[in-house]
Amino acid sequence: MWRHWSISRQAKLLLIRFVRLRGQPDEIARGFALGIFIGMTPTLGVQMLLALLLALLLCQNKLAAALGVWISNPLTAPFLYLAQYETGRFLLDMPRVQFPRCLTLECLQQLGADLLLPLCFGSLIHAILAAAISYALVLRLLPVLKTWRVPRWPRPFRKHRSHDR
Repeated sequence: MWRHWSISRQAKLLLIRFVRLRGQPDEIARGFALGIFIGMTPTLGVQMLLALLLALLLCQNKLAAALGVWISNPLTAPFLYLAQYETGRFLLDMPRVQFPRCLTLECLQQLGADLLLPLCFGSLIHAILAAAISYALVLRLLPVLKTWRVPRWPRPFRKHRSHDR
């Protein structure tokens, strides 16, 4: 059923779930910032597990951490990773990676090192900044958002098949 909902309706439901999280704004903001931090790292595929595990170990809001991880999704990840790579490459004063002409193990290992070092360094910079900004924003906006009344989404009119017979 949810697959038939529009993107705007899904975004609205996600916002409602976020606003309805239980806990103090500081607890939710810390959990969300942790999720954002993990979501900004190049750990695609295990980010949700990492965020939940770290939230459990650090006694943070697990649901907020799980929601924060979604900053990195199949639509945003290529842009995030490209920006992180370029930031790391610039700060480390490294040339852009050139893909090898040969596919030997040594060439591929060098490619991995030349690609991963700036990506990991850049992702650390982006993750710290994004986590700090998201913490401050959620801490300030959550009390305001909790006072809002979100109107029900209008349902489209559907004919019942039992009346058509």
